[in-house]
Amino acid sequence: MFTIYNFIIQIISVLIIPLALISKKIKKGVVGREKTFEFLKSCIEPKDQIFWFHCASLGEYEQGLPVFKFFKKKYPKVKIVLSFFSPSGYEVKKDNYLTPLTVYLPLDTKKNAINFIKILNPKMVVFVKYDLWPNYLKILNNCDAKVFLISALFTPNHYFFKWYGKLLSKVLLSFDQIFTQDEDSKKLLKSLGISKVSVCGDTRYDRVLKQLEKKVNFESIEKFIDKKTCLIAGSTWQQDHELLIQYINKNPNKIKLIIAPHEINYKEIIKLKNKFKNTAELYSNFDNKYVHQKETLVVDCIGILKQLYKYANIAYVGGGMGNNGLHNSLEPAVYGIPIIIGKNYKKFPEAVDMISNGGMKSVRNYKEFQNCLNYFIDNKKIRQECGNKNKEFIEANKGATQIISKKIEEFLKN
Repeated sequence: MFTIYNFIIQIISVLIIPLALISKKIKKGVVGREKTFEFLKSCIEPKDQIFWFHCASLGEYEQGLPVFKFFKKKYPKVKIVLSFFSPSGYEVKKDNYLTPLTVYLPLDTKKNAINFIKILNPKMVVFVKYDLWPNYLKILNNCDAKVFLISALFTPNHYFFKWYGKLLSKVLLSFDQIFTQDEDSKKLLKSLGISKVSVCGDTRYDRVLKQLEKKVNFESIEKFIDKKTCLIAGSTWQQDHELLIQYINKNPNKIKLIIAPHEINYKEIIKLKNKFKNTAELYSNFDNKYVHQKETLVVDCIGILKQLYKYANIAYVGGGMGNNGLHNSLEPAVYGIPIIIGKNYKKFPEAVDMISNGGMKSVRNYKEFQNCLNYFIDNKKIRQECGNKNKEFIEANKGATQIISKKIEEFLKN
């Protein structure tokens, strides 16, 4: 199976070059990966002790960050290498306070894996969730590094549990310990003969609770809302936009909308703004003097969404109307507000739980979205009840960071 896998990776490494000519996102990844080895060689000396943290993208970074912070503080002399696979993670977090050694992870060829791990010679390695690369894990299995997987989440649909992936699943034995989010993931791993597993929960709950400690205020946002009911729609895609545009254009002056698209592309942002009937403005163009006269604010920058949610009376989290994947619904939940999402959410345990608890509502089409939003707008008491359920849910699930960090530390001491 490894032979077939390596053959596929080699094909991908060839095909990705012409694809980079037509996709800016792919091009960023290709160009970035070409610089990884040279950059690391210039920054790492043989005497350095290295902790390597790997994340697929921005979501996994946010998930792993509470644990990363713990070890940065605990071991200040250790150099941290942070790697991303996706440009949407690297481009946002290449300049971070955690480490200057932030890189793209080279493609998972055997040669790349050997070279990368030889340069780092890491003392500890942490992977987040399920971005697992067989060649890297196979090479790590022959090293002295302590290797961990945190906030792991598996379903029967993961390729490790399919007939064609069971042989590759043996690389999971490379981990000294796997920390899963739920009991179901542990049971699935047990079916593969993986026994070094602990159920510790999701570190994102600890991460979003930290948001409450940040006292960031946006005067222009306060003036824009002007004490009216405000819906903040975060990490939205085209299918989400269709609902929001239709509602605002059919219901003028009923609600203030702040919309933060998942992808910031200037041409697409302008198109989106223009679909709102002369009621929208870009965040970057806001004039505080006239800001209250607008009905819709389109956020055309990154990095502020999680702070903006505190101004919302209602949140809409994007990704669930299509197949892009539901985005982080814990970020608005921590502020004690009700949440609306699309129809595709079953792969996200936190969404399933919040819907079950009554703090989140799922909609399948515009009619359901309209009815749900109107219900929240017209019933302040219901908004507060649903929001409180979400806040209590966050509080009830905190603590994974401390459990995981202490257990990893025990391994490092042995």
